[in-house]
Amino acid sequence: MEAIFAQHLQILTESAFSKHEIAEIQNAFKVVHLKKNAFLVRQGEVCKYFCFVQSGILQHAVSIDEEEKTTYLALKNSFTSSLKSFLSKTPSRKSIKAVFDCELLVLDFTTFDELYKNHEAFKLFYHKLIERQIFLIDDYRIDLLTLSPEERYQKLLTNEPNLLQQVPLHYLSSFLGISSRHMSRIRRQIK
Repeated sequence: MEAIFAQHLQILTESAFSKHEIAEIQNAFKVVHLKKNAFLVRQGEVCKYFCFVQSGILQHAVSIDEEEKTTYLALKNSFTSSLKSFLSKTPSRKSIKAVFDCELLVLDFTTFDELYKNHEAFKLFYHKLIERQIFLIDDYRIDLLTLSPEERYQKLLTNEPNLLQQVPLHYLSSFLGISSRHMSRIRRQIK
């Protein structure tokens, strides 16, 4: 496993884990490969995994009137899941699929639950991770309400310049709440 995984564990907890704790948590994760367009979970199915994106990009999307709307993009070196489905073992309200071939490090529910109950380090890591995700979701929702489409695109360009080269335009436009046509116009205007 890459050192970046261990770094995430240390950064998110604000205090270093012992090498033994890091190794124990890392060893609990299993490698899963997803081919481009393969699903981690489909809308209406129960999500089986909590995962770390080792490589590739996962698209979170909902289907509304047979149109796919991107709600989130899980990038390399990030953790993701259809969390409510995973934790409550209920059907997911969204699909998660690979935009490109992905290598994921995953925990099934039983392993996740055991780590959470038996490792204070994992519990602290998980709480910090959820806290960070809530901050990101809050910022995203406020941006959708307060920023113009041009400002949302500019913010993405400033904060995540690699996304514009890595992710197909229709995923980005859906994620930003902008029509593909308007997104093309904005991209021509802002370089």
